[in-house]
Amino acid sequence: MAQNGAQNGLASGPDLDVVVIGAGFSGMHALKSLRDRLGLKVRVYEAGETVGGTWYWNRYPGARCDSDSYIYCFTWDRQLLQDWEWSERYPEQPEILRYLEHVAKRHDLKRDMRFNTRVTGAAFDEARDLWTIRTDRGEPVTARFLVTAVGTLSTRNIPGVRGLDRFQGRWYHTSAFPKGGVDFTGKRVAVVGTGATAVQAIPVIAQQARHLTVFQRTANYCVPARNGKVDPDVVARRKAEYDQIVQRIRESPFGQEHWPIEKSVFDVSAEERERIFDAMWDKGGFAFWIGNFQDMLSSPEANEVCADYLRRRIRRTVKDPAVAERLIPRSHYYGTKRQPLDSHYYETFNKENVLLVDAALDGAIEEVTETGIRAGGRDHPVDIIVFATGFDAMTGPLTALNLRGRGGLRLEEAWRDGPHTYLGIAVAGFPNLFTITGPQSPSVLTNMPVAIEQHVEWITDCIAAMRAQGRRRIEAEPAAQEDWGRHVQETISGTLFPTANSWYMGANIPGKPRTFLPYLDPAGIGGYRKRCEEIAVKGYPGFALA
Repeated sequence: MAQNGAQNGLASGPDLDVVVIGAGFSGMHALKSLRDRLGLKVRVYEAGETVGGTWYWNRYPGARCDSDSYIYCFTWDRQLLQDWEWSERYPEQPEILRYLEHVAKRHDLKRDMRFNTRVTGAAFDEARDLWTIRTDRGEPVTARFLVTAVGTLSTRNIPGVRGLDRFQGRWYHTSAFPKGGVDFTGKRVAVVGTGATAVQAIPVIAQQARHLTVFQRTANYCVPARNGKVDPDVVARRKAEYDQIVQRIRESPFGQEHWPIEKSVFDVSAEERERIFDAMWDKGGFAFWIGNFQDMLSSPEANEVCADYLRRRIRRTVKDPAVAERLIPRSHYYGTKRQPLDSHYYETFNKENVLLVDAALDGAIEEVTETGIRAGGRDHPVDIIVFATGFDAMTGPLTALNLRGRGGLRLEEAWRDGPHTYLGIAVAGFPNLFTITGPQSPSVLTNMPVAIEQHVEWITDCIAAMRAQGRRRIEAEPAAQEDWGRHVQETISGTLFPTANSWYMGANIPGKPRTFLPYLDPAGIGGYRKRCEEIAVKGYPGFALA
């Protein structure tokens, strides 16, 4: 395979043509595409013991996807789209992992994967145009290209709470649960956090625990998931029109079959607006977030109308008015934080064994004691602590790789004031490095498999073009990178997103530069796809090829 690469313009010498880091959706597709389409010698390194990525590590109670299952899958295997049967609208973690295991077996992916192997560093050799990749399991290897498929939410954020080391009970982060799960029966449990993960976990844990204390720093607006079995007739219709569905989600704003209403909130009567809101609420899923009126995320006045509807829903659901008020967000506009999908989340706070501790009203967590958590001067005895405190999003998984580019430049130094990329795919100073769904790409603002497939296809086509032209180095140009960074911030400046202290802004990590991490193309993922395709057709302007 290496000789084949040399004959097609890639100089001989490296152990591998491509090293891919991570074996989730991204890494699996990258291996399949680069190995089987281009005939390259590819190796995937994965810290876990099997494929799955997010769906290997996140096995907390209630973990499930929140995009509809019929589009939360690989679309490049058209026969599998017909053959695979999902059990629910939003399948749980074990089912998604079974799906990914099936794909790995079906396409013989594991033979080129090395599990239980963590990449500890990689450095670019300018003289040879090669990456040298080091792992915790043996000798370094060299590769022409390095592709990061580490995910956007994989570097855990474990808060530095005083006293955690002396806690006599057990504690877990939601992305590091034991394989066999945790038995909460008869236990006093604390969940720290109320983001999307916690919203899934809290109702399930509350059913098992003797007592559950939820520690909330910031309330979130939740909308119902409406999970359940999908009507067989609906499944059949979808399978009959998968070609059209794939085209629609690739061209849609968010990689889903949701489109904003092309009207202002104020273009319809209050009665009509209420009917529209009710329909979206009853439908469930992301409709209320990304299929709402077009000015919801740009106009404070329009946003207030939508938020008021959600506040009324919370008050109607939660029986104790004081608890309901604590669950209503006060510090951010609706939709400017990641939208959690709710399966009886608000109803859980009607249970007698559930206590909500709100940092703003009851006092923040002060320390972990030997027997529990102290917050606002009050001790809460617990046996198990679950940290649903999220991740160092988007940049964290990449800076953790200890990457060194030209001149020994460290990625964390290049990004000391925030990420700098071109298209969210490449980084100036780091030749032959491709970042799948990296910062400043649509990634987390879309249905992730759609964003992943677009990047993998683009990277594959780029390497194919390089081989055809006898090129062996590609690097983002600094000027193009600067222009892209300005564009990313300009497009978001007309929205309400920058006003929120969200992980989209890096605000959940102390000391992290405050900047919008993903990219919101005015024309959505479809517009971004078109932009990337045009760059390829024009011969990759903004990239230096050698």
